[in-house]
Amino acid sequence: MLTPLIKEKYHEEYPVTIMSKILQEKTTFTKVDYTDQHLSDHEFDTCTFINCIFSKSDLSNSDFPDCSFIDCSFSLVKLNNTGFKNVSFTGCKLLGIDFTKCKDFLLSFNFEKCLLDYSTFTKKKIRNTLFKDCTIKEADFTETDLTGSSFQNCDLTRTIFMHTVLEKADFRTALNYSFDLESNRVKKAKFSSSGIIGLLDKYQIIIG
Repeated sequence: MLTPLIKEKYHEEYPVTIMSKILQEKTTFTKVDYTDQHLSDHEFDTCTFINCIFSKSDLSNSDFPDCSFIDCSFSLVKLNNTGFKNVSFTGCKLLGIDFTKCKDFLLSFNFEKCLLDYSTFTKKKIRNTLFKDCTIKEADFTETDLTGSSFQNCDLTRTIFMHTVLEKADFRTALNYSFDLESNRVKKAKFSSSGIIGLLDKYQIIIG
């Protein structure tokens, strides 16, 4: 159950329990500090979190369908079997987050103005994902299915793409990406003329 402190803050009743999960619907949480809290086995349906802190919190086995996170901070958060369905992250700090632990079923999210450096998406199927105005430095997309995804004005310095599905992905406004065309599936992917240089690094050729 949510803590009495949260209950008092919003003057709401405790969430009801449905099918062994604690359900919270259509609620906005503002400036709540969830540090070190156990929020496992919850379902937050169509909720909005604004300026919330999730450092070291446990979100395992919880679901967040149609939720929005705005200016929230995540650090050392546990995402074991966590469900993100149609979730938006805006202005959030998600440094070093291991998204590989998330539930695969209906996994879908978008990121805008987020810090995603050192995060891992290995082997996840996240087609048509929007990354907009984000820093995604030294992240790992090894064996990830990014079909139709878009990296709009994102910094991809030293980010790993290996055996990644990048078909129809859009890199035209992305910055500092570099990966091997032969080790990734890039059919109909879009690149800018200036970004082509990052695709030729392995050949050590000089373009003047």
